[in-house]
Amino acid sequence: MSQKKSKLSATNDISVNTILHGNCVEFLNSLPEKSVDLIFADPPYNLQLQNELIRPNQTVVDAVNDKWDQFDSFAQYDQFTRDWLTGCRRVLKDNGSIWVIGSYHNIFRVGTIMMDLGYWILNDVVWHKTNPMPNFRGTRFTNATETLIWAKKSSNQKKYTFNYHSMKNLNEEKQMQNVWYIPLCTGAERLKVNGKKAHSTQKPEALLYRIILSSSNTHDIVLDPFFGSGTTGAVAKKLKRNFIGIEKESKYVEIATERIKNIPPMLLDFDLLVTPSKRNLPRVSFGQLIEAQYLTIGQTVYSKSHKYSAVIKADSQLKTENFTGSIHKVAAKILNKSAHNGWDFWYYEDGNNKLMCIDVLRNKYRQDFNLV
Repeated sequence: MSQKKSKLSATNDISVNTILHGNCVEFLNSLPEKSVDLIFADPPYNLQLQNELIRPNQTVVDAVNDKWDQFDSFAQYDQFTRDWLTGCRRVLKDNGSIWVIGSYHNIFRVGTIMMDLGYWILNDVVWHKTNPMPNFRGTRFTNATETLIWAKKSSNQKKYTFNYHSMKNLNEEKQMQNVWYIPLCTGAERLKVNGKKAHSTQKPEALLYRIILSSSNTHDIVLDPFFGSGTTGAVAKKLKRNFIGIEKESKYVEIATERIKNIPPMLLDFDLLVTPSKRNLPRVSFGQLIEAQYLTIGQTVYSKSHKYSAVIKADSQLKTENFTGSIHKVAAKILNKSAHNGWDFWYYEDGNNKLMCIDVLRNKYRQDFNLV
């Protein structure tokens, strides 16, 4: 495992792309404060299984009965949860965010504790398993979902990473919703040792792909305090993020180390990994386009349907028969709305009399003047 260093401040360094073997709470309390950009936590669910699960053919289900998932009481589990969440909040940057996954056994307790500690929930996301394990006893509904909580450090936190356009592109140009249809980890992706599951709760890479792509940037540090078989680290490496894993079980440390070591370095161009958010692009005003002659005084702009039109004034306002104002105010007036985005509403005719959105000119301006 690589032991690269990532400079965090003048006085604090932190080892990245490494797995820390030991107690997660102890390591969380020893890592530099405000040092990681994103946290994904897949803690013990405290499943409270009391009997073996038997299939209809009388074979035993390979259920989660590991010692690390067993707690003597809810009070003990709650204290454990409070301790690691407190440590996570300490090491999370002020513009970072955290994802926690759980089932109905624990996620409501976890969510309550997160709110008590000051976290502010941004979304709950339902992972709908397209290939869930049946309820073999036929006494309950098939448990086909798990819940993820996405949160920031506090209600006062104004900035956090959300790559909205990457998620929209991933969802065929539609705003991504909070129900994700992703299959369980099976087949070749499922790690095995001597023919048996290497880890009883290995998560699919597709799930971590969506989490890491949506809420971190290249070279960010992603922390997983329950590293397990290393899915977080594997996906982070593929998306050119740095990672820190914490894992108590030595057998999982060995499995994850070997898994990540076998992933070849991703020699990808930056633009293949990033879809810039318009919010983060350098601001270009409508007036700048006129000053630089991308559009001219007296030129007519149109709505996409060609139903509405307006004329450009020297001061960058638009003039219709009955109203004069900014590109946004005129669009809103036409649509009888309180506000509307004029960059999306107005079009101009190019040299071939083809209508083009004026936002295209804003992007061209940024490229021509090296603003991107």
